Amino acid sequence: MSLTIYLHFNGNCREVFEFYRSIFGGDFDLMETFRNGPDMGMPEEELDQVMHVSYPIGSSVLMGSDVPSQFAPPVTQGNNFSISYQPTSREAADELFAKLSEGGQVTTPMEDQFWGAYFGSCIDKFGISWQLNTEH
Repeated sequence: MSLTIYLHFNGNCREVFEFYRSIFGGDFDLMETFRNGPDMGMPEEELDQVMHVSYPIGSSVLMGSDVPSQFAPPVTQGNNFSISYQPTSREAADELFAKLSEGGQVTTPMEDQFWGAYFGSCIDKFGISWQLNTEH
């Protein structure tokens, strides 16, 4: 398994990823807006922001999203990224999540998500944000 960097933005995720695409070329594997997701009670002006983008660059993948105002305070440089890891099983995800979040902060507990994965996020005791995503 590999680690992936996941970037977070305040409404300009699409602009940032289009910029990267103008440099590296290629196509997005996926770009979804909040409008295409489940109803989360978001304001109309945020529904067309990016819920998730996946962009292959070489042998790596850069991912990102906008962070809606109702989910978290605005992101700032320094707290606008997570390290994403894809464990091979729910058991492995639970074990890694427990270790990573010990002494830190759970931001999303490990649970089944609408996109069909078992997912959780936390901030470790050193202030680094992690996302664990296990496909079913």
